[in-house]
Amino acid sequence: MAIKVLIVDDSQFFCRRVGSILNSASDIKIVGIANNGKEAIDKAQRLKPDVITLDVEMPVMDGVTALKQIVKVCDAKVLMLSSLTYDNAKITLDALEAGATDFLLKSYESLSNDSDGLVNQLRTKIRELGSARSFRSSTAASPAAPKAFPTYKATSSSGSNKYQVVSIGASTGGPVALQKLLMPLPANFPCPITITQHMPGTFTGAFASRLNGLCQLNVCEAEDGMALKPGNVYIAPGGKQMIFEGRASSCRIRVRPTDARLQFSPSVDVTFGSASKTFGDKILALILTGMGSDGTEGCRLIKSKGGNIWVQDEASCVVYGMPMSVSKAGLSNRQFSIEQMASAMMKEV
Repeated sequence: MAIKVLIVDDSQFFCRRVGSILNSASDIKIVGIANNGKEAIDKAQRLKPDVITLDVEMPVMDGVTALKQIVKVCDAKVLMLSSLTYDNAKITLDALEAGATDFLLKSYESLSNDSDGLVNQLRTKIRELGSARSFRSSTAASPAAPKAFPTYKATSSSGSNKYQVVSIGASTGGPVALQKLLMPLPANFPCPITITQHMPGTFTGAFASRLNGLCQLNVCEAEDGMALKPGNVYIAPGGKQMIFEGRASSCRIRVRPTDARLQFSPSVDVTFGSASKTFGDKILALILTGMGSDGTEGCRLIKSKGGNIWVQDEASCVVYGMPMSVSKAGLSNRQFSIEQMASAMMKEV
Protein backbone atom coordinates (compact mmCIF):
# COMPACT_ATOMS: atom_id res chain seq x y z
CA MET A 1 0.00 0.00 0.00
CA ALA A 2 1.32 3.44 -0.96
CA ILE A 3 2.45 5.87 1.75
CA LYS A 4 -0.09 8.72 1.92
CA VAL A 5 1.53 12.16 2.15
CA LEU A 6 0.15 15.61 2.95
CA ILE A 7 2.36 18.51 1.80
CA VAL A 8 2.19 21.72 3.85
CA ASP A 9 3.95 24.83 2.54
CA ASP A 10 3.00 28.39 1.61
CA SER A 11 5.06 28.21 -1.61
CA GLN A 12 3.09 26.97 -4.62
CA PHE A 13 6.36 26.15 -6.39
CA PHE A 14 7.56 24.03 -3.50
CA CYS A 15 4.25 22.15 -3.24
CA ARG A 16 4.23 21.40 -6.97
CA ARG A 17 7.87 20.34 -7.03
CA VAL A 18 7.67 18.12 -3.98
CA GLY A 19 4.41 16.65 -5.24
CA SER A 20 6.03 15.83 -8.56
CA ILE A 21 9.05 14.22 -6.89
CA LEU A 22 6.97 12.07 -4.56
CA ASN A 23 4.22 11.13 -7.03
CA SER A 24 6.87 9.74 -9.38
CA ALA A 25 7.51 7.00 -6.80
CA SER A 26 5.05 4.13 -7.08
CA ASP A 27 4.98 3.54 -3.32
CA ILE A 28 4.14 7.17 -2.39
CA LYS A 29 0.84 8.99 -2.97
CA ILE A 30 0.08 12.69 -2.40
CA VAL A 31 -3.35 12.93 -0.77
CA GLY A 32 -3.46 16.68 -0.21
CA ILE A 33 -1.75 20.07 -0.15
CA ALA A 34 -2.13 22.81 2.47
CA ASN A 35 -0.70 26.34 2.30
CA ASN A 36 -0.81 27.31 5.98
CA GLY A 37 -0.96 25.78 9.43
CA LYS A 38 -4.71 26.09 9.94
CA GLU A 39 -5.44 24.40 6.63
CA ALA A 40 -2.91 21.71 7.55
CA ILE A 41 -4.74 20.86 10.77
CA ASP A 42 -8.05 20.48 8.94
CA LYS A 43 -6.62 18.33 6.15
CA ALA A 44 -4.58 16.19 8.54
CA GLN A 45 -7.77 15.36 10.43
CA ARG A 46 -9.84 14.67 7.28
CA LEU A 47 -7.30 12.92 5.06
CA LYS A 48 -5.46 10.86 7.70
CA PRO A 49 -2.07 10.84 5.90
CA ASP A 50 0.77 8.56 6.93
CA VAL A 51 3.38 11.33 6.60
CA ILE A 52 3.13 15.13 6.60
CA THR A 53 5.85 17.40 5.24
CA LEU A 54 5.52 20.58 7.28
CA ASP A 55 7.19 23.91 6.57
CA VAL A 56 8.61 25.76 9.59
CA GLU A 57 7.76 29.29 8.44
CA MET A 58 4.25 30.00 7.10
CA PRO A 59 1.65 32.78 7.26
CA VAL A 60 -1.61 32.47 9.23
CA MET A 61 -0.10 29.78 11.48
CA ASP A 62 3.53 28.64 11.65
CA GLY A 63 4.62 25.02 11.45
CA VAL A 64 5.36 24.41 15.13
CA THR A 65 2.04 25.90 16.28
CA ALA A 66 0.22 23.78 13.72
CA LEU A 67 2.19 20.69 14.73
CA LYS A 68 0.99 20.91 18.32
CA GLN A 69 -2.60 20.60 17.04
CA ILE A 70 -1.87 18.08 14.30
CA VAL A 71 -0.49 15.53 16.77
CA LYS A 72 -3.82 15.70 18.62
CA VAL A 73 -5.97 14.90 15.58
CA CYS A 74 -3.73 12.68 13.44
CA ASP A 75 -1.20 9.86 13.92
CA ALA A 76 0.87 10.89 10.89
CA LYS A 77 4.66 11.09 11.14
CA VAL A 78 5.74 14.69 10.59
CA LEU A 79 8.81 15.69 8.57
CA MET A 80 9.75 19.30 9.30
CA LEU A 81 11.27 21.25 6.41
CA SER A 82 13.70 23.92 7.55
CA SER A 83 16.16 26.35 6.02
CA LEU A 84 19.76 26.27 7.21
CA THR A 85 19.78 29.05 9.80
CA TYR A 86 20.51 29.00 13.52
CA ASP A 87 17.06 30.39 14.38
CA ASN A 88 15.33 27.81 12.22
CA ALA A 89 17.49 25.12 13.82
CA LYS A 90 16.15 26.10 17.24
CA ILE A 91 12.57 26.12 15.91
CA THR A 92 13.06 22.72 14.30
CA LEU A 93 14.37 21.28 17.56
CA ASP A 94 11.26 22.70 19.25
CA ALA A 95 9.21 20.82 16.66
CA LEU A 96 11.01 17.53 17.36
CA GLU A 97 10.32 18.07 21.05
CA ALA A 98 6.66 18.76 20.26
CA GLY A 99 6.19 15.53 18.33
CA ALA A 100 7.74 15.82 14.86
CA THR A 101 9.56 12.65 13.84
CA ASP A 102 12.39 14.07 11.73
CA PHE A 103 13.51 17.06 9.66
CA LEU A 104 15.04 17.82 6.30
CA LEU A 105 16.84 20.92 5.09
CA LYS A 106 14.76 22.91 2.62
CA SER A 107 16.55 24.10 -0.49
CA TYR A 108 14.63 25.74 -3.34
CA GLU A 109 17.82 25.88 -5.39
CA SER A 110 18.42 22.15 -5.16
CA LEU A 111 14.80 21.37 -6.02
CA SER A 112 14.86 23.81 -8.94
CA ASN A 113 18.06 22.24 -10.29
CA ASP A 114 16.72 18.70 -9.94
CA SER A 115 19.44 17.81 -7.44
CA ASP A 116 19.53 14.02 -7.27
CA GLY A 117 20.87 14.19 -3.73
CA LEU A 118 17.92 16.13 -2.31
CA VAL A 119 15.36 14.28 -4.44
CA ASN A 120 16.59 10.88 -3.27
CA GLN A 121 16.91 12.08 0.30
CA LEU A 122 13.32 13.32 0.31
CA ARG A 123 11.97 10.04 -1.02
CA THR A 124 14.11 8.06 1.43
CA LYS A 125 12.89 10.14 4.38
CA ILE A 126 9.25 9.64 3.37
CA ARG A 127 9.73 5.88 3.09
CA GLU A 128 11.60 5.82 6.39
CA LEU A 129 8.84 7.72 8.19
CA GLY A 130 6.15 5.65 6.52
CA SER A 131 7.38 2.68 8.53
CA ALA A 132 8.56 4.58 11.63
CA ARG A 133 7.05 4.14 15.06
CA SER A 134 5.10 6.89 16.76
CA PHE A 135 5.84 7.66 20.42
CA ARG A 136 4.21 11.04 20.86
CA SER A 137 2.56 10.14 24.12
CA SER A 138 5.87 9.11 25.64
CA THR A 139 8.65 10.88 23.76
CA ALA A 140 7.37 14.42 23.37
CA ALA A 141 9.44 16.11 26.02
CA SER A 142 7.77 18.25 28.60
CA PRO A 143 8.52 21.96 28.40
CA ALA A 144 8.71 22.09 32.17
CA ALA A 145 12.01 22.61 33.95
CA PRO A 146 14.16 19.46 34.18
CA LYS A 147 13.74 17.36 37.28
CA ALA A 148 16.39 17.25 39.98
CA PHE A 149 18.17 13.90 39.90
CA PRO A 150 20.26 12.36 42.69
CA THR A 151 24.00 13.03 42.52
CA TYR A 152 26.11 10.01 41.71
CA LYS A 153 28.71 9.17 44.36
CA ALA A 154 31.52 6.84 43.39
CA THR A 155 32.49 4.11 45.83
CA SER A 156 35.46 1.79 45.95
CA SER A 157 33.38 -0.94 44.32
CA SER A 158 31.75 1.21 41.67
CA GLY A 159 34.25 0.32 38.96
CA SER A 160 34.58 4.00 38.06
CA ASN A 161 37.94 3.35 36.35
CA LYS A 162 36.49 0.66 34.08
CA TYR A 163 35.75 3.11 31.26
CA GLN A 164 37.49 6.21 30.00
CA VAL A 165 34.80 7.33 27.56
CA VAL A 166 31.16 6.76 26.64
CA SER A 167 30.57 7.18 22.90
CA ILE A 168 27.05 7.45 21.48
CA GLY A 169 25.75 7.22 17.90
CA ALA A 170 22.24 8.20 16.77
CA SER A 171 20.18 9.35 13.80
CA THR A 172 16.40 9.57 13.26
CA GLY A 173 14.70 10.02 16.62
CA GLY A 174 18.06 10.76 18.23
CA PRO A 175 17.47 14.32 19.48
CA VAL A 176 14.59 13.29 21.74
CA ALA A 177 16.26 10.00 22.72
CA LEU A 178 19.48 11.78 23.70
CA GLN A 179 17.55 14.27 25.80
CA LYS A 180 15.93 11.38 27.68
CA LEU A 181 19.28 9.66 28.12
CA LEU A 182 21.31 12.64 29.30
CA MET A 183 18.88 14.50 31.57
CA PRO A 184 19.04 11.95 34.43
CA LEU A 185 22.86 11.83 34.48
CA PRO A 186 24.54 13.76 37.31
CA ALA A 187 27.05 16.59 36.90
CA ASN A 188 29.82 14.43 38.33
CA PHE A 189 29.35 11.57 35.86
CA PRO A 190 32.84 10.00 35.88
CA CYS A 191 33.44 9.74 32.11
CA PRO A 192 33.42 12.13 29.18
CA ILE A 193 30.60 11.45 26.71
CA THR A 194 30.86 11.91 22.95
CA ILE A 195 27.83 12.07 20.66
CA THR A 196 27.73 11.51 16.92
CA GLN A 197 24.23 12.51 15.78
CA HIS A 198 23.37 12.77 12.10
CA MET A 199 22.65 16.50 11.84
CA PRO A 200 23.77 19.44 9.65
CA GLY A 201 26.31 21.98 10.87
CA THR A 202 24.03 24.83 11.92
CA PHE A 203 21.87 22.43 13.91
CA THR A 204 24.53 20.78 16.08
CA GLY A 205 25.40 24.06 17.81
CA ALA A 206 21.75 24.78 18.57
CA PHE A 207 21.27 21.18 19.73
CA ALA A 208 24.24 21.36 22.08
CA SER A 209 22.95 24.64 23.52
CA ARG A 210 19.51 23.11 24.12
CA LEU A 211 20.90 20.04 25.88
CA ASN A 212 23.24 22.16 27.97
CA GLY A 213 20.24 24.08 29.29
CA LEU A 214 18.37 20.89 30.18
CA CYS A 215 21.13 18.69 31.60
CA GLN A 216 23.32 18.74 34.69
CA LEU A 217 26.26 17.77 32.50
CA ASN A 218 28.15 20.39 30.50
CA VAL A 219 27.18 19.95 26.85
CA CYS A 220 29.00 21.62 23.96
CA GLU A 221 29.59 21.33 20.25
CA ALA A 222 33.03 19.74 19.90
CA GLU A 223 35.90 21.92 18.71
CA ASP A 224 39.29 20.89 17.40
CA GLY A 225 41.81 20.46 20.22
CA MET A 226 39.33 20.11 23.09
CA ALA A 227 40.47 17.82 25.91
CA LEU A 228 38.01 15.15 27.03
CA LYS A 229 36.93 15.72 30.63
CA PRO A 230 34.55 13.79 32.92
CA GLY A 231 31.10 15.32 33.30
CA ASN A 232 31.28 16.86 29.83
CA VAL A 233 29.39 15.94 26.66
CA TYR A 234 30.87 16.67 23.23
CA ILE A 235 28.61 16.72 20.17
CA ALA A 236 30.28 16.13 16.80
CA PRO A 237 29.85 19.18 14.52
CA GLY A 238 27.55 18.62 11.56
CA GLY A 239 29.24 18.42 8.19
CA LYS A 240 32.57 17.34 9.69
CA GLN A 241 34.16 14.28 11.31
CA MET A 242 35.13 13.92 14.97
CA ILE A 243 38.10 11.72 15.84
CA PHE A 244 40.52 11.39 18.76
CA GLU A 245 44.23 11.93 19.17
CA GLY A 246 46.74 11.07 21.89
CA ARG A 247 46.66 8.64 24.79
CA ALA A 248 43.42 7.72 26.49
CA SER A 249 44.42 9.54 29.68
CA SER A 250 45.19 12.77 27.81
CA CYS A 251 43.04 12.49 24.72
CA ARG A 252 42.02 15.46 22.60
CA ILE A 253 39.27 15.83 20.03
CA ARG A 254 40.19 16.47 16.44
CA VAL A 255 37.56 17.89 14.11
CA ARG A 256 38.37 17.23 10.48
CA PRO A 257 36.76 17.98 7.10
CA THR A 258 34.68 15.11 5.85
CA ASP A 259 35.44 12.92 2.84
CA ALA A 260 32.98 13.13 -0.06
CA ARG A 261 32.96 9.33 -0.20
CA LEU A 262 31.42 9.11 3.26
CA GLN A 263 27.63 9.01 3.40
CA PHE A 264 27.34 10.73 6.79
CA SER A 265 28.98 13.83 8.22
CA PRO A 266 29.46 13.22 11.08
CA SER A 267 29.79 9.46 10.78
CA VAL A 268 29.36 7.12 13.74
CA ASP A 269 31.69 4.60 12.08
CA VAL A 270 34.47 7.20 11.83
CA THR A 271 34.16 8.36 15.44
CA PHE A 272 33.80 4.85 16.85
CA GLY A 273 36.71 3.58 14.77
CA SER A 274 38.96 6.32 16.10
CA ALA A 275 37.71 5.73 19.65
CA SER A 276 38.59 2.03 19.42
CA LYS A 277 42.21 2.90 18.64
CA THR A 278 42.51 5.44 21.45
CA PHE A 279 40.53 3.81 24.25
CA GLY A 280 40.78 0.09 23.50
CA ASP A 281 38.63 -1.91 25.90
CA LYS A 282 37.85 1.10 28.11
CA ILE A 283 34.96 2.34 25.99
CA LEU A 284 31.22 1.96 26.43
CA ALA A 285 29.53 2.48 23.05
CA LEU A 286 25.79 3.12 22.68
CA ILE A 287 23.84 2.86 19.43
CA LEU A 288 20.48 4.63 19.56
CA THR A 289 17.53 4.97 17.19
CA GLY A 290 18.30 5.68 13.54
CA MET A 291 17.93 4.52 9.97
CA GLY A 292 20.56 2.45 8.20
CA SER A 293 23.71 0.80 9.51
CA ASP A 294 26.11 3.64 10.39
CA GLY A 295 27.99 2.55 13.50
CA THR A 296 28.07 -1.18 12.74
CA GLU A 297 31.63 -1.21 11.42
CA GLY A 298 32.76 1.13 14.19
CA CYS A 299 31.21 -1.25 16.73
CA ARG A 300 33.03 -4.13 15.09
CA LEU A 301 36.34 -2.36 15.74
CA ILE A 302 35.34 -1.53 19.33
CA LYS A 303 34.32 -5.15 19.90
CA SER A 304 37.66 -6.38 18.55
CA LYS A 305 39.43 -4.32 21.22
CA GLY A 306 37.22 -5.64 24.02
CA GLY A 307 34.95 -2.60 24.37
CA ASN A 308 31.35 -2.85 25.60
CA ILE A 309 28.46 -2.16 23.21
CA TRP A 310 24.84 -1.44 24.10
CA VAL A 311 21.92 -0.82 21.76
CA GLN A 312 18.52 0.77 22.20
CA ASP A 313 15.74 -1.81 22.04
CA GLU A 314 13.32 -1.98 19.13
CA ALA A 315 10.25 -1.07 21.16
CA SER A 316 11.60 2.37 22.13
CA CYS A 317 13.25 3.23 18.78
CA VAL A 318 11.58 5.51 16.27
CA VAL A 319 13.61 3.69 13.60
CA TYR A 320 15.32 0.44 14.63
CA GLY A 321 17.78 0.34 11.71
CA MET A 322 21.09 1.22 13.39
CA PRO A 323 20.60 -0.82 16.58
CA MET A 324 19.20 -3.74 14.56
CA SER A 325 22.25 -3.75 12.27
CA VAL A 326 24.61 -3.91 15.26
CA SER A 327 22.53 -6.63 16.94
CA LYS A 328 22.26 -8.74 13.78
CA ALA A 329 26.04 -8.56 13.39
CA GLY A 330 26.36 -10.11 16.85
CA LEU A 331 28.17 -7.06 18.25
CA SER A 332 25.87 -5.85 21.04
CA ASN A 333 26.43 -6.96 24.62
CA ARG A 334 23.12 -5.68 25.99
CA GLN A 335 20.00 -3.77 24.95
CA PHE A 336 17.85 -1.34 26.90
CA SER A 337 14.87 0.89 26.36
CA ILE A 338 15.85 4.54 26.22
CA GLU A 339 14.10 5.03 29.57
CA GLN A 340 16.31 2.37 31.20
CA MET A 341 19.63 3.31 29.67
CA ALA A 342 20.67 6.20 31.94
CA SER A 343 20.19 4.10 35.07
CA ALA A 344 22.10 1.23 33.48
CA MET A 345 24.95 3.59 32.55
CA MET A 346 25.24 4.88 36.11
CA LYS A 347 25.43 1.34 37.48
CA GLU A 348 27.94 0.26 34.84
CA VAL A 349 30.23 3.27 34.90
